[in-house]
Amino acid sequence: MGVNHSRHASKSKQKKGRKYPSRQNVFPRASDPESQLTRSFGYVKFSLVLKGMTDIPSFVWNLPEIQKLNLSHNYLSTLPPAVGKLDQIAVLNLCGNRITCLPKELGLLRNLKVLFVDMNCLTEVPGELSLCGKLEVLSLSHNGITELPLSFMDLANLRKLNLGSNQLIHIPLCVFSMKSLEFLHLGCNQVESISENIQYLQDLQIFIVECNNIRVLPKSICFLTALELLNVDYNSIQTLPDNLFMLIKLSKLAWNPIDKGLHILHNPLAKPLPEIVEGGLDALYNYLRDINQQN
Repeated sequence: MGVNHSRHASKSKQKKGRKYPSRQNVFPRASDPESQLTRSFGYVKFSLVLKGMTDIPSFVWNLPEIQKLNLSHNYLSTLPPAVGKLDQIAVLNLCGNRITCLPKELGLLRNLKVLFVDMNCLTEVPGELSLCGKLEVLSLSHNGITELPLSFMDLANLRKLNLGSNQLIHIPLCVFSMKSLEFLHLGCNQVESISENIQYLQDLQIFIVECNNIRVLPKSICFLTALELLNVDYNSIQTLPDNLFMLIKLSKLAWNPIDKGLHILHNPLAKPLPEIVEGGLDALYNYLRDINQQN
C-alpha cells in the first residue's frame, strides 16, 4: 500500500512539475517571422491556425510576400485594415472566428482568388470586395448575412459561391449577374422563391437550396442544362415544372446529400407525384414529358 502511494505521489509531482509552452511561444518570434513562411505548390504560405488568438500579430502585415494566409479557428472579432498591405494574397482563410465585419481594404487584394469566412458573425459584406476581380471562390456560410452588395455583379470570374446557413429571404440580385458560377449553395436560409433570372447562370453545375421556404420551382430552371446536382430537399414544393426533363445531366433521384442528381425529398408533392417519384428519375421525366406534350 505504501509503495503504491509513493508511486502515485511521484507521478503527481511529475505532473505538477511539467512545463507547458507559454502563450507567447505559440507564435513565431516577431524578430524573425519570415522563418515561419513555407513554400509549396508555388505559393508562399503563412499559418496561424488554432492559436487561441484574439488579435492578429502586427508582424503579419510586414510580410508582403504572403500568398496564402490561414487565420482560421481562433477568436478574432475583427480583421484590421492593414490586411490591404498584403496585396499578393491569393487565398485567405478566416473560418471559425468571431468576426463581425470585414474591412473595405479587402478590395485592395487584387490577386485574391479564394476567400473563406465561414462560421463567423457577419451580417453584411463590404461592397469593395467586388474590386477583387480575380476572385473565384467566395465562401460565407454559417453567418447572419441578409443581403449582398449590388456591386458583386462585377465578380465576373466567380465560380463558387457558398451562402449556406445565413439569413437570406431571397437570392441576392447580384448573383444572377455572376455568369461564371458553377457552384451555388443557398441551403438552410429562409429563401421563399427562386427568380426566373436563374436562367442566366448557364454554367451552373451544382445548385443547392435545401431547407428553405420555396413553394415553386421557376420554369426557367429547366434551361440550366449543365446542372449535375439540384438539391431542393426540405422545402414546400408541391408541383414540378413540366420541362424539368430538359435537365439531362441529372442522372438519378438522389437520396445521399453528397450524390449528384435530383434531390426532392421531404416536399409536400401533390398527387400523383409521390407515387411516380418512387419509380425513379426516368419515371418522373416520362410523366413530365407526357404532361408537357398534352399542354
